Amino acid sequence: MSYYLLLDDIRKISDVRKYCTLPNIPDNEWILVRSYNEFVTTINKLGIPKFVTYDHDLSDFHYGHGLRGDVIPYDSYKEKTGYDAARYLVNECMTKGVKHPQYVVHSMNPVGKANIINYVESYNKSY
Repeated sequence: MSYYLLLDDIRKISDVRKYCTLPNIPDNEWILVRSYNEFVTTINKLGIPKFVTYDHDLSDFHYGHGLRGDVIPYDSYKEKTGYDAARYLVNECMTKGVKHPQYVVHSMNPVGKANIINYVESYNKSY
């Protein structure tokens, strides 16, 4: 199944379009997931998406909590982030022997955004 996946705890696809250039896909064709667990469940059920848009901070706790300069203390977070979701999807892609799908990171967290991009691009370069 070919589908488009939006990961964000608050926004909907029309909000994300204000910040990013996205494929011209109707809003109702996106699957919206609000948490890491929903992200994983969707991928396990439907397979690797055709396109992903990531938010980093998926909980109020993530908003600025524990940020020290350009380091995010992932080990102290009880809830997983968009970075964890990207790591999960990269692992799924690696297992299936495919490249990570097209994506954007629409997060307002510049450190988290860079972490997701660097992780995905590192995988894609090695693919």
